[in-house]
Amino acid sequence: MARNLDLTSLRAFVTVVNAGGVTKASGFLNLTQSAVSMQLKRLEEALDVSLFDRSTRKLTLTGTGEQMLGYARRMLELNDEVLGRLTANEYEGEINLGVPGDIVYPALPEVLQRFNTAYPRMKVHLLSMGTLNLKTAFARGEADVILTTEENLDRGGETLLERPMVWIGAEEGQMWKQRPLRLAFEGACIFRGPALAALDAAGISWEMAVESDSLRTVEVSVSADLAIHAVIEGTESPYSMIIQHNGALPTLPRIQINMYRSDLSVAEPVDALVDLIRQGYHAL
Repeated sequence: MARNLDLTSLRAFVTVVNAGGVTKASGFLNLTQSAVSMQLKRLEEALDVSLFDRSTRKLTLTGTGEQMLGYARRMLELNDEVLGRLTANEYEGEINLGVPGDIVYPALPEVLQRFNTAYPRMKVHLLSMGTLNLKTAFARGEADVILTTEENLDRGGETLLERPMVWIGAEEGQMWKQRPLRLAFEGACIFRGPALAALDAAGISWEMAVESDSLRTVEVSVSADLAIHAVIEGTESPYSMIIQHNGALPTLPRIQINMYRSDLSVAEPVDALVDLIRQGYHAL
């Protein structure tokens, strides 16, 4: 007798992997953590396999889990394509969404995937640049929705999340102990000023070892333990980690992730995208 896999459990599995854990995935799925864990257990029992290596604290897939992830993604894509093409409302057009590159992960990929499922004929044009440039573009009417990283909220905006900045470095890295402290930042990075001010106030000597217009260059340099960087807690890249410095580095200020929506963007798909963005960042 043929057996069927539960798509709800498959979606929970893929979302947990994409989000990096059950806690964040529960926000994306609008389920409790225990409900998500139950879906994972149900999938493992149905297959009679272990999908996760539970001998480590870090989320790690087993070999079977890695194989299953590919199958699960293909099955969900086909399911979503069928539903999107046969049941979607006839909304067509483009939404311009501006997001600083350093807060894209981990929330935005899941947000865009869910939006595409609901509105397959809508295109989201992603503008990736720093907060100051995004606010300029927004003022010129070049973006429907923007996310920003700021210490304060401007009129008409909405704070999605407020978190402290943290120092990040390579996994098991030692560069943070070196003096002068070697740093990696984009030239227009909004985190650069507060980070340098904190170091100067603490009397810690530093040098700008990596200065680039590319966030990817900064991330590679940090993951290679060539320098350290500062980000909003919870938005660090998969190849870096928060430095547990025990007071050897200064405490950094809190930063808001804010959202601004154009008064001219009143269509239902924009409403849906804004709601998904709220859910995604609140889940962090």
